[in-house]
Amino acid sequence: MTERKRAEAALRASERQFHTLADSIPQLVWMTHADGAIYWLNSHWYEYTGRPAGEIDPHAWHTVLGNRWTEALATGTALESELSLLGKDGEYRPFLTRVVPLRDPHGVVYGWIGTHIDISERQRSEREVRRARDAAEAALQNLRETQNWLIEAEKLAALGRLVAGVAHEINNPLGTSLTVASSLERKSRLFAAETAQGTLKRSSLNEFVDAVRNGSAQLQESLNRAAELIQSFKQVASDRNNSELRSFDLGDLTEQVATGLRPALPKHGVTLNVECEQDLSISSYPGSYGQVLTNLFLNSIAHAFPDGRQGKIAIKVSACGNSDVEIIFSDDGCGMSPDVRRQAFDPFFTTRRHQGGTGLGLHIVYSVVTDRLGGQLRLSSEPGEGTDVRIILPRQIPDRT
Repeated sequence: MTERKRAEAALRASERQFHTLADSIPQLVWMTHADGAIYWLNSHWYEYTGRPAGEIDPHAWHTVLGNRWTEALATGTALESELSLLGKDGEYRPFLTRVVPLRDPHGVVYGWIGTHIDISERQRSEREVRRARDAAEAALQNLRETQNWLIEAEKLAALGRLVAGVAHEINNPLGTSLTVASSLERKSRLFAAETAQGTLKRSSLNEFVDAVRNGSAQLQESLNRAAELIQSFKQVASDRNNSELRSFDLGDLTEQVATGLRPALPKHGVTLNVECEQDLSISSYPGSYGQVLTNLFLNSIAHAFPDGRQGKIAIKVSACGNSDVEIIFSDDGCGMSPDVRRQAFDPFFTTRRHQGGTGLGLHIVYSVVTDRLGGQLRLSSEPGEGTDVRIILPRQIPDRT
């Protein structure tokens, strides 16, 4: 009897220790018999619900947890679920419920212990994280759309500058042609009048013939120059609008693009030299290649020769092994500092923001070369030493249309 009393006392002490521990934690803790009937709840349960023990339905979990609780009782397996519990303030709050079986030394389930953990704050944090993520994704999408719009705007602006340069250049031969045509028209009227009056002299005839010969030569030269510019620009514009993969002579296309670019050169001091290997056929996207040369040219004009500085721009095209071609675009301008060189291809980086620069010209070059044309490029530049852009393109790239 003494041993039995001692064992019962130890059991009661153990239960008191357990209840004290269960009351000290912030979770709602409860215990049931093997059949799931609730027989004990910790103090936090009563604090949350505001209901005394007598008002707790012993089989409440059958109603709340439903079939999952029934299955757990039948199989003796642990259970985890989320549910809402009514508090004494009349508000439902979300809880994470965990229930584990209690087993005797022989493995037989003699009861269950469960906890309810308030996850209101966690769910609120998750909602805030989701809102922040959605806002970030929306901002990123908006940024991408804005960047794409700016890239397209920069492409159109580059083409617009090219159009303006070509139009200005065409004005010269057309103006000359108009002057010569007017002069020939006046001389023709005088010649016709002298012929009608019968006062035509041999000297007048010779003078008229010389004027017609010289005027015709000037007209032909000027109109051929204008036609050459127009044809070159039409080819470049056609290639820009054509996204199809096709075979073309890289040297010929480079010369055509250069012809369209020369009118945009500053009027004094900057020259454009082109050196192309002959019979260099490749299969690629000519419009994208023309865009690369145009952007490099316009970037060089804008940045390499400030304050009317004189200099040279050179484009050299040659084979590079059996499967690649090399394009070297260089200038002997003011060059770049290490910091500018490091950021040169970054989107929206520009040293001319106050002059309307978007910082997308070289970024477009990098994107087109590495993505659209499947190539690679390397930038070399030092302050006062000019700039070299070396581009390696494959002679044959897959059709991505």
